[in-house]
Amino acid sequence: MTYQPVPVFVYHSVSADPPSWIAPFTVSPRVFAEQLGLIEDRGLTVVPLRRLVDALRGGPPLPARSAVLTFDDGFADFHATAAPLLAARGLPATLYVTTGALGGASRSPEHGSLLPPAPMLTWRQVRELDACVEIGGHTRTHPQLDALPRRAAREEIEGCKARLEDALGHTVDAFAYPHGYSDRVVRHLVEEAGWTSATAVRYGFSSVADEVLRIARLMVRADTSRDRFLAWAQGTGAPVAPFPEGARTRAWRGYRRLRAGLDHPYPALTPSR
Repeated sequence: MTYQPVPVFVYHSVSADPPSWIAPFTVSPRVFAEQLGLIEDRGLTVVPLRRLVDALRGGPPLPARSAVLTFDDGFADFHATAAPLLAARGLPATLYVTTGALGGASRSPEHGSLLPPAPMLTWRQVRELDACVEIGGHTRTHPQLDALPRRAAREEIEGCKARLEDALGHTVDAFAYPHGYSDRVVRHLVEEAGWTSATAVRYGFSSVADEVLRIARLMVRADTSRDRFLAWAQGTGAPVAPFPEGARTRAWRGYRRLRAGLDHPYPALTPSR
């Protein structure tokens, strides 16, 4: 059966002058505004993530041509740059924050965030944004969850949810896997913790037949060309979920687990397919 592709775009930083480590995963404000224009020009309806999640659970159908906007990590430029551009167009979005990185700087001895130094959102800004975008969780310290012992993974997943709900004063439902990495054990822990949806990367379109705890997303990077983005906006150029996990993804997970077990560093920003 063929399903209507739903592009779920994932951004990180929207900045003209990002730190070097996040620059490959950053788009400039000009390019971001252009991409929002392409989405609208191609007749896509940007819906809240919750609309897609409801459809995945058998709820009301999505508009014929839908898209979702998501942002990972919690960089300060979301408040200064991305949110105003979204608000000017009345577009919904989900912002997944790494709770241990919040407060101004990502690497903090107090919180133990694994993200390198970068300007990050403050808790005050997150509470302000909570009124206009959906706030989701992205763990406490941004580890590769599928390479952690089960207990450590549970602490990351549950601790993030508890911290966010305490700060915002309401339930937080949406979770995103750092680097896009998960496995069956991690997804079970996410569900057990009370998260009702979770996004991966997978470089594919979502659809109404996607997995609610492994929603496929398309990562927008600095090197994402206008033509590629336009193809995604038109529903082409990537597989449509559901699709199986590839052999390369399984092999990469095994390698990362081996390196983690040997206590060696491994590349941290290579998203899974």
